[in-house]
Amino acid sequence: MSQRLAALIALFAFVLLVIGASLWGGNIGLGDPGSSRISFQIATGSTEGLYFPVGQAMAGLISHPAGVARCETATVCGPAGVILSARTSEGAADNLRSVNSGAVDSGLSEGDVIAAAVTGQGAFRRGGRARHLRVIASLFTEQAHLVVSARSGIHRIDDLRGKRVMLGGAENTGAIFRTRAILAAYRVPEQKLRIVAQDTGNPVQLLRDGKIDAFFATAGVPIDGVRDLTARGLARLVPLDGEGRDRLVRAVPQLSPAIIAAGAYPNIGAVETVATRSYWVTRDSEPDALIYGLTRALFNPANRSALASSHPSAREILLDHAAENPPAALHPGAARFYREAGRLN
Repeated sequence: MSQRLAALIALFAFVLLVIGASLWGGNIGLGDPGSSRISFQIATGSTEGLYFPVGQAMAGLISHPAGVARCETATVCGPAGVILSARTSEGAADNLRSVNSGAVDSGLSEGDVIAAAVTGQGAFRRGGRARHLRVIASLFTEQAHLVVSARSGIHRIDDLRGKRVMLGGAENTGAIFRTRAILAAYRVPEQKLRIVAQDTGNPVQLLRDGKIDAFFATAGVPIDGVRDLTARGLARLVPLDGEGRDRLVRAVPQLSPAIIAAGAYPNIGAVETVATRSYWVTRDSEPDALIYGLTRALFNPANRSALASSHPSAREILLDHAAENPPAALHPGAARFYREAGRLN
């Protein structure tokens, strides 16, 4: 199932939930059917990316409008009256800024970007430390991809010198700082590349049209556009391995060695790379009881199948890994759930 189709299905399911809520009456609230409805947003990314369909699935499954029969089973949905909605955004760093400021209730982001936010580094150096971020759950792995044209002659990172390269993000985003960390670890000066601005167009289309030679992307496997390129023999993946990778993971602790499995992309064998984890984060001011209920619903076994169908990466959303190595402090409500579930001391 493509990411776009999954997003549309999840959106349709969510719309049905909201319509159900309006038909059964709007006076619903946190654990009290007589109180007002609770709105809770999840900032995701573009509709073309991974975060949007997964966020839509989370919203549809956890929302608890009145009169929805599946929510009558304890812990399948969030607290009574909560209505989650996934909203598009500029991506991981933008989500963290919005959550930290209170502009949105929660968002999805990557571990290395969150670590930079809480320490005021990278994309957050100018704005300072994001002191209000709290982690709800670790979700899934995102692998770094260096995608190159099959005709480019690029077989290792050093071959990028003199090539037309899109770095994977606009200025002041987590993605571009990750790419710069990769280049620095492999000792490839950015000024030796022919940089193509991110707003020039979609990198998949640009590579297909022969207008760029390579681009960086970090996302859960598979990326639909990359899968199309490799299936048509138009692109390859260049490994991130060796001493450069060793330097990289020492410099960025939230990155770790990883492998994109053989067959994950047509005509492509196993590819060594690095990966980070994606996380659901919220603000420290969100009520403990609310976050506890949302976390409990997210990991209810009854929701696993529907959640996993939103994207292959969502199959990794498992309680076993939810509280591992958080790049920021766990929200107390989430921590309470993990202690009760035996996943946190």
